[in-house]
Parts: sequence; structure tokens; C-alpha cells
Amino acid sequence: MLAPVEKLLKDFDAGTTFALARAVSIVENQRPGVDDILASMHPRLGKARRIGITGPPGAGKSTITNLLTREFRNAGLTVGIVCVDPTSPFTGGALLGDRVRMESIALDDGVFIRSMATRGSLGGLASTTREVADVLDGFGYDRVIIETVGVGQSELDVARTADSTVVVLVPESGDSIQTLKAGVMEIADIFVVNKADRPGADRLRNDVELMLGLRRGASYGNMPAHHGVDLKRAMNPARAAREDAKLESPDKWTPPVLSSIAAKGEGIKEIAESLDRHFGYLERSGELRQRRRERMVERVVEVVEKRMRQRILDADTVAWVKGRVDELESGSVTPYVVADDLLKKFGHLVTGATK
Repeated sequence: MLAPVEKLLKDFDAGTTFALARAVSIVENQRPGVDDILASMHPRLGKARRIGITGPPGAGKSTITNLLTREFRNAGLTVGIVCVDPTSPFTGGALLGDRVRMESIALDDGVFIRSMATRGSLGGLASTTREVADVLDGFGYDRVIIETVGVGQSELDVARTADSTVVVLVPESGDSIQTLKAGVMEIADIFVVNKADRPGADRLRNDVELMLGLRRGASYGNMPAHHGVDLKRAMNPARAAREDAKLESPDKWTPPVLSSIAAKGEGIKEIAESLDRHFGYLERSGELRQRRRERMVERVVEVVEKRMRQRILDADTVAWVKGRVDELESGSVTPYVVADDLLKKFGHLVTGATK
């Protein structure tokens, strides 16, 4: 281990915020010592509840994150926040404006805020967001909130990173069918219809509940057999989903659809309570352990992919591929053939073996 990193970890263990910020920077930028820092974090992971906040641009994610943090702080909990902003494809820069929006909590000693740029990474998160969340978890924060960039229909990585995922919607985010694509429906543990004082909010909430009822079969899930059929549930899937969301089932979770007006501070307490309920469900059902185990497997695969790419795509291999462009252009070979040839010729770089 490098001496500066060893000193950094000692300061980190002592609870020094400067050491935390430095460790996050090393991990985010993949600088020398990153492996030692993450290895030191690994045995400490699992204390923090990881909460993902996602939704379309302008939905109020930062405001809800800000107010949720206040709610957690009032309960005596410490909070680490990772905010991801999109990187410009033209300049390579990012605004990283979430810290400005969260000015009221930025000076709280029990809160740590880190803004990250996506740097071209798809999925709503930066490529090292998970690792940064690990550092915050290892530092001892009780809650780690991960706020994604404004997402569309495919930026769903947050669900693989967080224990609980909150999808924030607003009435003007498009028609309800466009909003309720399969991916968004599947990643959400809690839906929040923000700006609920605007026209269309009640309809959006009802549409979300309707889709939940239809997708999960909620209208029939708890229905008595034969003569005991509850026709109200059968004929109203939205109502069935709303009722199921209130149940404390040990093996089933129906996402509640909450309303909020974050600009006025309304509905935040209900979001925090639903997060507590969801975490209780995760623990009772064993889903929490399962999700975290799957996260570990995914992490190993990600590290393998990253290291294989770093090892095999050096200057020599790139030059070799460029030397095959004429064949590719003429159609005499396919990219698949060239890829196989590349692995045969340079595969030893992956394992570090000699030719």
C-alpha cells in the first residue's frame, strides 16, 4: 500500500471529513490507491441504507433529496449524498449544480454532498457512483442518497445500486402511458407524483396505480374464491393496488403512489415513512440480502469487464484493429471475426501471461 494512501485511511478511520473527500476523489477518478481504499471499505459495507432518487428532468429530485435529508437529520441520522449530473458531449464539462440547490444543508456536519459528472456513462449514473457510495457507507453514514441525472426509459442503473428506489414523476412529464414504460414500472419501490397541485396530478397518480394493479394482478391477488369475490377490487385495479400498498405483507411489496409538493415541503414525511416501511419489508422477506448479494456479483463482473478492457485495448491492439479496417470495409471479414482474431492474438494480456 502506498504510504500516502495508508495515512489517508488512518485519517479516514478517525472520521476526518477531509480524508473522506480525498478518498472519494481518488475513487471517482480511479487514481493510484483506489484498489486499497475500496478493499478497506469492503468489510464495513452494509450499515447504510442506500436510497435512489430518479425521474425525468425538472421533476424536483434535488428538492426532494434536500428535504428528505432534513427529515433524516431531524431523526438524528447522518446522510451522504451522491448527485449525478450529465456531462456535455461538446465541452466535456458538467454544471454540478445540485450543491447550489442544497445550500441549506451543505454546511451541516452530518451531511456530505458529492456531485459527479456522468462523463459519457449511460444508465443515469457515473461509472464510479457505486464505488463512491461504498466509501460513504464505509465512512459510517446512516443513509446514502443517490440522485440520478434526469432519466428517460433506459437509464435504470440506480435500481442495481440502491436498496430502495424512488421514482419521481410530474404531471407535465409527458402522457401517462409514455411515463409508465416497463422499465420505470419495474425499478420503482416508491412512486412520488410531485407538484401535485398542478393539473393532471390526480390523473397521473391514478394511472400509475392502474398500471400497478394490472401488471401485478393486484385486482385478483387477495380475492376470496367463488362466492366471496370482491367485485370492487376486480373492477378497479387502481383501487386494489392502492389498498395493497398499505398492507404489511412479509413476502409482497406493492409500491405506494404518493403525492408531494416539494416546493412547499409537503409530502416529504410520507416519503420517509414509506422508505422505512420498504426497508422493513426487505429485511422481513430476505430481499435485502438477496439484492445486496446480487450487487456483489454485478460488481465483480463490472470490475472484470473494466480490467479486461484496460488490459487488452492498449496502443498495440488498437493499431492492430486499425490495420484490419480495409478488410472490414471491403466486407471480406466481419467485426466478429476480427474480434475473435484479436482475442487469439492478444488474449494473453487479459491474464498477464507471457506469449
